[in-house]
Amino acid sequence: MIKKIAPFPDEKKILEFIRENPGRASKREITRAFQIKGEEKIKLKKILRKMARDGKLEKSTKSKLHAVGDLAAVLVVEINGIDQFGDLTAKPLNWELQEEPPKILMFAHDRRNKLVIGDQALVRLTPNQDKGEVGYVAKIIRKLEQKSSQVMGVFHADSDYNAFVEATDKKDRNKYLIDKNAWNGAKDGTLVLISMSQEPQKSRQVKTRSAKVLKCFGSVTDPKSISLIAIISQGIAIDFPDEVLRETEKSEEPVLGKRHDLRNIPLVTIDPSDARDHDDAIWAEMDPDPKNSGGCHIIIAIADVAHYVNPTSSLDKEAKKRGNSTYFPDRVIPMLPEILSNGLCSLHEGKDRYTMAVHIWFDNRGKKIRHKFVRALMRSHASLSYEEFQTAQNGKPSKRVLPIMDSVVFPLYQAYKILTKGRIHREPLELNVPEKKIILNKKGEVSSILNRESLPAHKLVEEFMIQANVAAAEELEKKQSQCMYRIHEQPSFDKLETLRQFMESIDVKFAKGQVVKPKLFNNLIRKVKGTPHENVISTIVLRTQMQAKYSVENYGHFGLSLSKYAHFTSPIRRYADVIVHRALIKALKLGDDGLNKNDTETLFETAEHISTTERNSMIAERNSTERYIAHYMSTKIDEEFNGKINGVVRAGLFISLTDTGGEGFVPISSLVGDYFHHDKGHQLLKGENSGITFQLGDTVTVKLREANPISGGLIFQVINEKLMTFKLRKSSGKNSRRPRNWKRK
Repeated sequence: MIKKIAPFPDEKKILEFIRENPGRASKREITRAFQIKGEEKIKLKKILRKMARDGKLEKSTKSKLHAVGDLAAVLVVEINGIDQFGDLTAKPLNWELQEEPPKILMFAHDRRNKLVIGDQALVRLTPNQDKGEVGYVAKIIRKLEQKSSQVMGVFHADSDYNAFVEATDKKDRNKYLIDKNAWNGAKDGTLVLISMSQEPQKSRQVKTRSAKVLKCFGSVTDPKSISLIAIISQGIAIDFPDEVLRETEKSEEPVLGKRHDLRNIPLVTIDPSDARDHDDAIWAEMDPDPKNSGGCHIIIAIADVAHYVNPTSSLDKEAKKRGNSTYFPDRVIPMLPEILSNGLCSLHEGKDRYTMAVHIWFDNRGKKIRHKFVRALMRSHASLSYEEFQTAQNGKPSKRVLPIMDSVVFPLYQAYKILTKGRIHREPLELNVPEKKIILNKKGEVSSILNRESLPAHKLVEEFMIQANVAAAEELEKKQSQCMYRIHEQPSFDKLETLRQFMESIDVKFAKGQVVKPKLFNNLIRKVKGTPHENVISTIVLRTQMQAKYSVENYGHFGLSLSKYAHFTSPIRRYADVIVHRALIKALKLGDDGLNKNDTETLFETAEHISTTERNSMIAERNSTERYIAHYMSTKIDEEFNGKINGVVRAGLFISLTDTGGEGFVPISSLVGDYFHHDKGHQLLKGENSGITFQLGDTVTVKLREANPISGGLIFQVINEKLMTFKLRKSSGKNSRRPRNWKRK
């Protein structure tokens, strides 16, 4: 009997197999299931890689695969509640999407289920076959020791004996009871760090933990506490170990040695007016080579941090641990000690500084001709702010800029004009995402919240930095050297499908099968510009994008429309850039302080680590901003504001205020007057009887009901005349009866 050979699977068959074999699907299992042998294994590898790029597959572990949109068969969950039957409910750990996570149920009769709310566990998921609210049923593999059983909160003393701590995390609604002997000097209103005991205590209603105060940080009303909450909550180190500080104190002043001397070239730094560290300096000229008529030559000089941070030093370990600097309205938590970050590595005006510099030549169309990296000594001829630099270009130079107008300012803008041609040709993603700047007074309190102005000077510096980063990635690929890429993958298939379906709902064409490039989204935004749909389309296009991260494997940078990209220009504040500098030093034989064996062997782990520290910093910065805004808004209760709906979930609406950028929530229960249904596909809530809709991107007027400076939470009520009118009509007898087929869903 001839053994029947299974046909080679297409993408549909592969997805079916993965979904039918949760937790077991890997490349090896797929190979076995479809009897794939020989050269067909290479074909399968290419298909799986394409499906990953198209956003159809994700890795749940090093080898296991799952379909995008499905939860991995084995994953870490956090216990977040108890249902009416006494079973535990859970959610995927670190769920960051605005939509609600699938509900996960853990049965109480499972003997291994000795978990309480807040615990984390590794579980095996089984999709729930019954249609209902529960998406998955979880079987516990093992309880996990949490990275931290510590909680940041505010200490409240009801009496001389009773006290509890209210968590600063707005997602944590627990109140932690503190025994008298565990107060550790805390007083009412003190910001504290507590530790929960490992032994749960049972009450009639829920399982709780006892806790003790580990450390007190002063009064929660102190403005410095706002950023401190975010710093401690995200585990960001503030102080440097003594050993690290001792190492940095041995750092020596720069000397020329064998370096290229760039001190006579009028390089300048251009930064925010309040910047203390200066990573990069720039200069430009029209190319004097007659063979490149109309082209330009630019230099981007970057602080040579690799010279001071030895790969085997305690300083390097600490920099790697931190991963990046973190910025708050009232302070900076630097990656490097101040002796370096604000001293020897910062390109201060008139000071000799070590630098890694790249020369780049462009033709008159903005196309790069060649580049060259050197280690050099430079001296900044001016430390300018963006505003000062732009004002000079606009014809009103300050006294100190006037002498360098012809040698610095005009040539830089000439070069930028040429580089812009190349940018237009590649057409990166153009999203207008407004940024807010929080202004503090001398007491550290918010005095105002302003829109960050986007100037041509910002775009000029950005384009120079992009070109330097591209040159670094290209050079390392040319030398076949390992590189720490900055990657931004194209949107996943599921996200594109969600976008397409939404476009159909508002009669805007977004056909399937189009080549996915940034230009596609730019055209879409241009198509709806000036229409009622402009806000919602911009919001959804932004949500469609993937998160950028670091990787040893190159997947390109979708948003910038670049095939090769690495971070090279900010080594004072990003460890990724230090790695890229070391890689260039080794590849180009520019010194003996390049990538070492340990750097190379741990590069994959380093990429994952610094991607995580970057996310932690982003969360800390965002949470701090939310708390500052909530503190500012706490004096404006019952005032009305204009805003935009930037998220729609079953529980209500997320609102972003137009003036302050503050973000808050409108509970669906506050939409009094009608029962509202959630339409996930159309991203809206719709009144059952009134037909009134609240859709993603809609402009609304809201009244501030609550502002919690401790958690950063804002609660709004929508002011809608149609809904108010409908409510009055109901109360007067009209439309007061529900239809016979009314059912609360």
